[in-house]
Amino acid sequence: MKNCSCAGGNAGCLTPAERSGPAALLKSGAAMPAAAGVLYLLAFLVRFLPALPPVPFAGEALFILSFIVAGAGTLHEALRDLWRGRLLQESFLISLAGLGALAIGELPEAAALMILFNLGEFLESGAVNRSRRSIAALMETKPDYANLVTAAGGEKRVNPEAVQPGEEIIVRPGEKIALDGAVVAGSSRVNNAALTGEAEPLRVKVGDPVLAGAINGPGLLRIRVSRPFGRSSLARIYELVRESAARKAPTERFITTFARYYTPAVVAGALLLAIIPPLVLPGAAFGPWLYRALVFLVISCPCALVISIPLAYLGGIGAASREGILVKGSNFLEALRQVKVVAFDKTGTVTDGFYRVKEILPVPGMSAPRLLYWAAHAEAYSTHPLARSIREAYGGELQRAAISAYEEIEGFGIRATVEGKKVLAGSLRFLQQEGIAGAPKNFSGKAVHLALEGRYIGALMLAESLRPGAALAVRQLKGQGVKRTALLTGDQGSAAEKAADAVGIESVYSSLLPEEKVAHLEELLKEARSLGGKLAYVGDGINDAPALSRADIGIAMGGAGSDAAIEVADVVIMDDALPKIARAAGIGAFTHSIVRQNIIFALAVKAFFLAAGAFGAASIWGALFADLGVTLLAIANTARTFWPRRQEGRPSPENYLPLEGNINQTGGVLDDRAALLCSDDAAGD
Repeated sequence: MKNCSCAGGNAGCLTPAERSGPAALLKSGAAMPAAAGVLYLLAFLVRFLPALPPVPFAGEALFILSFIVAGAGTLHEALRDLWRGRLLQESFLISLAGLGALAIGELPEAAALMILFNLGEFLESGAVNRSRRSIAALMETKPDYANLVTAAGGEKRVNPEAVQPGEEIIVRPGEKIALDGAVVAGSSRVNNAALTGEAEPLRVKVGDPVLAGAINGPGLLRIRVSRPFGRSSLARIYELVRESAARKAPTERFITTFARYYTPAVVAGALLLAIIPPLVLPGAAFGPWLYRALVFLVISCPCALVISIPLAYLGGIGAASREGILVKGSNFLEALRQVKVVAFDKTGTVTDGFYRVKEILPVPGMSAPRLLYWAAHAEAYSTHPLARSIREAYGGELQRAAISAYEEIEGFGIRATVEGKKVLAGSLRFLQQEGIAGAPKNFSGKAVHLALEGRYIGALMLAESLRPGAALAVRQLKGQGVKRTALLTGDQGSAAEKAADAVGIESVYSSLLPEEKVAHLEELLKEARSLGGKLAYVGDGINDAPALSRADIGIAMGGAGSDAAIEVADVVIMDDALPKIARAAGIGAFTHSIVRQNIIFALAVKAFFLAAGAFGAASIWGALFADLGVTLLAIANTARTFWPRRQEGRPSPENYLPLEGNINQTGGVLDDRAALLCSDDAAGD
């Protein structure tokens, strides 16, 4: 079975036997330049070493044979381009220069031109393939099979695409997880490095989500599939990476346009250089001026720019993808370095989106454990996220037999009968409407309020925690030139302000509907333009999709993000690590610096040699350096984008808020760092 994961060249599609045998040399594209090089060396020895007996025309024949062996493919490609009406392609320019050198008797230079050109093509192809492999490595994580649990309780090895949501699969130690899902039995450590860039294996247990393409560690896992393979995280990554190559950066588009006009101009200049001087200059011979024109023609090839610049962006996208940052096109990689204003969503982006019980506030005469007991049993059958948080805080086994009645009032709360007693759990407004005695008139913060037999018995305070690295991400962005940060959220004012203060965001816009977010983004876009840069918006939910689309760069959370947000975003952070936004911007800036270096270097060298060639001060050898030499040096410089400089800094300890063991059952806060990030709306609203 062939491994064709490395698109972009024959070398990427070899069987194991071919990789280690003679076929590897033939398939790689190195065989013809190597054979031509041997013939060239023999020709050189025959022609220039006096110790060898003279053989008439042997050296010339070997040089011509070397030219044919090295240049057959290039000549064929040039003829094909001519047939298709593409006159000024690189293969045509090199073929024209090589045939011209043969015509004026410069056989060593003609053969060397073809050999070095094809050797350069081989090295360029290797660099391109390496860059593509850095992206295609993600695709190699696709699992070949899934161990489907059958209705009879057995196992059946099937194609992952045949497994449906709700079915269960078995993943043995060392196997790839075939589909997204949740663990229903077993525990293990899974390696998500290919998906998120995080090398540290993640501990998973019953109830934890797992992603397709991750590699299972030492444990046996039974997983209930949540999405079909076509909509899995791995399939989304494949689609995003596949689409990214189609979106070009402005610099790429400029170079394409530049080459379209530059190449005809220099070809016209070469023709004039070959024809005009012999006609107008006294005593000027046609041969020397034709040679100068051929030198001029070889120098003019724009391959250093046309190859190295797209390769640099491809390398930058590949480097980002290895770190779990999916950039959907080089235009967005280019734009990331220009960001001056960043707007964040709150819930699920700056905060982790999971509410937890942070304080238990019983009334006098009611103990905190007993209040939590009534709340957990009242919420026993609810699927609301706050209900799950309360059950997790309770931790004990629910006595479901004690629950004799249950009614959930959408948007307000729950009415239940527990141990024969009527329990209400929900928003303060719900209890007030029910006429509960002792219920407070006002209450600040997100809470579930409880009543027992018509009397108020206390409240459970719930809060989100800051996402790890949120404050570090804001600091890094400001260090990279971001002038303003803003928080746009549908949450109420106090929660939004607390979150913004905690991470260092300056401006807060709260209680926004999705369309209001877009309206505020319009103002921020104007501000970004006035600062000479672009606006990035970071979000995760369906309601963020309009804002992600409107911003210059939409950045979605790949783990917590909704399908709609990921679909419309331009950049996806696969593991939701906010510091990777600054990392992506750093990769974009580094890639741009490489592109700029290549442009300046290539144009400067070509300008010098074009002038020298026109005045007869450069030979074919100088032209080869100006073309192939500059191209290879530019590619070598471009290879640095495969491993861009790492940005200093890691998420600092203050960003990791305590999640367990910090429930205060007496009314105080155990840890100031876990300050509540609450919304003013009551639970259930």
